[in-house]
Amino acid sequence: MSTLTPNDIEIATRAAENFTRLYYTTYDSPTRVGDLPNYYRANSALTWNGRPFEGVEGVRELVSGIPPTKHEVQSFDCHPIPGSQPPSLLVTVSGIVTHGKGPSGNPPNTPHKAVDGHPRVFSQTFVLAPDPNAPPTKSGEVAKYYITADALRFVG
Repeated sequence: MSTLTPNDIEIATRAAENFTRLYYTTYDSPTRVGDLPNYYRANSALTWNGRPFEGVEGVRELVSGIPPTKHEVQSFDCHPIPGSQPPSLLVTVSGIVTHGKGPSGNPPNTPHKAVDGHPRVFSQTFVLAPDPNAPPTKSGEVAKYYITADALRFVG
């Protein structure tokens, strides 16, 4: 079994930080239906609050069926998975997401658990794999990754 070096952990942390920033910026953008599927591949698995989706088309189906979002990432953590160079990554993210216009944009009788409106606490876990089709990285540059598995859950 291969062991991780401090350099592996540093590179993985930078990759996860870049990924998290770019992913949620893309998710919250007006062009998300076309852009967010680029983070996935045909065999990627996505579970959104218990509902399974598969591959690029599944992601497209999900994001085209929910209101616009605003994510506020509160924390993330990254664990490199030994076995490949660069290593695959397990990334966990928690934060708050608001769908639609937020509470002020909804009628007063909008149910608290409605997807559209109220801020919801979420937890999201990703497995990222090095992208073999990405151009080679220069020394010290963060590797390019894609999502092989993604699970989001509302908390509470």
